[in-house]
Amino acid sequence: MTEDNAPANRTAADSNRLAAPSISVFFPCYNEQDNVARTVENALAVLRKLNADFEVIIVDDGSSDETARIADRLAARQSAVKVVHHPTNLGYGAALQSGFKAATKQLIFYTDGDGQFDIAEMPPLLPLMDQYDIVSCYRLNRRDSIIRKVNAWCWTKLVCLLFGLKIRDIDCAFKLYKSEIFKDMKLQSAGALIDAEILARAARKGYTITQRPVHHYPRTAGKQTGANLRVILRAFKELFRLYGRIRSEK
Repeated sequence: MTEDNAPANRTAADSNRLAAPSISVFFPCYNEQDNVARTVENALAVLRKLNADFEVIIVDDGSSDETARIADRLAARQSAVKVVHHPTNLGYGAALQSGFKAATKQLIFYTDGDGQFDIAEMPPLLPLMDQYDIVSCYRLNRRDSIIRKVNAWCWTKLVCLLFGLKIRDIDCAFKLYKSEIFKDMKLQSAGALIDAEILARAARKGYTITQRPVHHYPRTAGKQTGANLRVILRAFKELFRLYGRIRSEK
């Protein structure tokens, strides 16, 4: 179920609970040596202002640069930071799955480690969790190439058509979840299909989804990998397999 309307008024007890949320924030990273420290430090600053029960998780997906060592140094200095290492590059979906498995708090938020989103836009999403199970954001003025924008538009339309969703930006890497949904969900996607799989399975199980806009910024360092033709073709192939599996499940 997808909904874009604002939630109902909260009680005083709700407000108190949201004043100190229990939240895991994680960043999937692949060769983000120039971005990961800044991204994590920004997250820590935002979470501390919330007076939250929080943890920050860096998922190093087999990086070949200094990402792993920088992540380990951050974790050594900050007790709230922990690192999950993949010995080799397993793919974006595998990185997200590792983040979900490592998370221990009541809410789970993830965004990419490339710094194209501002985590300061996450706290206004927290009150929405009174009414919804997932907040799936969509990018305002997406700062990517025209090819990536066209690919993303076609992908989102196809996924929504197949699974009966009304999502504006399937792969926007700025999402907030109740952790309980992953206890009731067996994910299989190791690649770019992961967001589509989560949303499709969540909607099928009756979890509620709302959407909100988020600003998107140009990448200032590192290289994008999602537009790789091999990755795109693999995602489309896996999409139709997922469609068959979900339709056959009770």
